[in-house]
Amino acid sequence: MSSPQVITCKAAVAWRAGEALVMEEVEVSPPQPMEIRIKVVSTSLCRSDLSAWESHAIFPRIFGHEASGIVESVGQGVTEFKEGDHVLTVFIGECMSCRQCTSGKSNTCQILGLERRGLMHSDQKTRFSLKGKPVYHYCAVSSFSEYTVVHSGCAVKVSPLAPLEKICLLSCGVAAGLGAAWNVADVSKGSTVVIFGLGTVGLSVAQASKLRGASRIIGVDNNPQKCENAKAFGVTEVVDPNSYKEPIAQVIKRITDGGADFSFECVGDTDTITTALQSCCDGWGLTVTLGVPKVKPEMSAHYGLLLMGRTLKGSLFGGWKPKSDLPSLVEKYLNKEIQIDDYITHNLSFDDINKAFNLMKEGECLRCVIHMPR
Repeated sequence: MSSPQVITCKAAVAWRAGEALVMEEVEVSPPQPMEIRIKVVSTSLCRSDLSAWESHAIFPRIFGHEASGIVESVGQGVTEFKEGDHVLTVFIGECMSCRQCTSGKSNTCQILGLERRGLMHSDQKTRFSLKGKPVYHYCAVSSFSEYTVVHSGCAVKVSPLAPLEKICLLSCGVAAGLGAAWNVADVSKGSTVVIFGLGTVGLSVAQASKLRGASRIIGVDNNPQKCENAKAFGVTEVVDPNSYKEPIAQVIKRITDGGADFSFECVGDTDTITTALQSCCDGWGLTVTLGVPKVKPEMSAHYGLLLMGRTLKGSLFGGWKPKSDLPSLVEKYLNKEIQIDDYITHNLSFDDINKAFNLMKEGECLRCVIHMPR
């Protein structure tokens, strides 16, 4: 069998913070040992792509991490995948052998964890280049390119029956919200849930809470459009902080007789984590934080909130172990046990990728799915 060669393809390259992505012809290296090269079929824009693009990150860079595709070639030592397999990419991998992977308690792989330097896990180099110069990766995925190379531990084989243009949402946002409610919080029947931030992640928490039988699901957001759409996902009542003079935590405590059983912070704001903690009840109130803060990473809260029995937990990718757990979520979708389609508010061609960034910046979309040229 002939070995894979360099591919030249189109990619949306970010050159500077906050500036429109530029369609460039990039060279994509063949997959190295334990890597696979994927033809991206569909990719959606996630809030963390937007946040990283707006910040002073590493440039030039190819963003995108919520994606589905088809394996084009495999590197040496890869036995799990073959050419033609349908896959989801994942921003945290699963090596299945490190302390975290074998603990049965965690999904934060020590070998293939969150990659922040724009390089491949294996050799700390890039697989993209433009006119001989490196173009950096994002979250070890970089799906805003017709082809990308990922570590085989950062991809999950899925059923060929699953529509790639829908299930790409399970590679980050929707799965993160479902898992936060099911795995991390373990939302119980008849409970009261409050969700701060009604984007894709928050509304996935709502869907999961509804499926668990929560009796009240209160959504908090200052975007009236998002509040209006939230009921379709299981939110029973919405609270717009702009409509109240008193602090929002006091409003929640008042309308829930002392605080919610579960509160979820899905904004990516450390002050909101504090508010969420204040909004759950004494004794057993549990707050889960899922957002990634753009500014002020440190949070502060009065120790009395914890002394009175509240718990604060963090959630990365909803606690799912990607390789072990994602195929079952895809099956749930195929069996119509969970919904994904309603989170997709826009379908765009790859050439219109900047429109997706504008829609998300303006708060006018949930998920924009970007379709690659066939």
